[in-house]
Amino acid sequence: MDALIIAAGFGSRLLDISPSKPLTPIAGVPLIELGVRQAQAAGVRRVVVVTGHEAARVEAFLPELAARTGVEIVAERSTDWSLPNGYSVMAGAARIDGDYLLMMADHIFATPILQRLAGAGDAARGVTLAIDRRVVSPLIDPDDATWVKMAPDGRITAIGKTISPYDAVDCGAFLATPELAEAIAEAIRAGKSGSLSDGMQRLADQGRAATMDIGSDDHDAWWLDVDDPRAHAIAEDQAPRYLSDIYG
Repeated sequence: MDALIIAAGFGSRLLDISPSKPLTPIAGVPLIELGVRQAQAAGVRRVVVVTGHEAARVEAFLPELAARTGVEIVAERSTDWSLPNGYSVMAGAARIDGDYLLMMADHIFATPILQRLAGAGDAARGVTLAIDRRVVSPLIDPDDATWVKMAPDGRITAIGKTISPYDAVDCGAFLATPELAEAIAEAIRAGKSGSLSDGMQRLADQGRAATMDIGSDDHDAWWLDVDDPRAHAIAEDQAPRYLSDIYG
């Protein structure tokens, strides 16, 4: 299986720590390396990284990372990384045949989350999103989270930063089929901005957006969006413990 890691954004809230969010170290390991190694632990052998802000620096790091991990890493530079993140998904997905793990460069996960997600697909799903029902977790920034409303069978009915009510939070990891990039393109043609959530909502409206509940186990269900100095401090403290298979 391939993985697609979105690493194109500006990362404005981490600029005081690092000029490049994907290269921001977490206990000595850059976020983009954590992403590649976590994908590898889930069975991925090829990773497409969509770059944008500080693209040259990120791309210069990737060949050495590929050599150390044994993972094939392909860089796809976004033509305009200021556009919504769905454009990065479409650019990266164009380099992939078949299904793939979709990850954000600033999200880190306990290995069991991605391992389970990689095996969660079936023909009835155009995309499967890892979700967390612990919506009041101290690890979640409620002002930046993407929320999910679900039907009783776990299908997504609504997704976005401003929806209410909601049942869970989007963890930032997806098992995507080619339908996801197609849905984003369709949403753009229909006048939407081109965010990943626009494509997800379109698949949800078609009954094709499913979820995988990561559960509540303290160790196996740990994840974090490293988007600001507070989250970075948490990651520095906790990541070596929860990602012990990566840190060794």
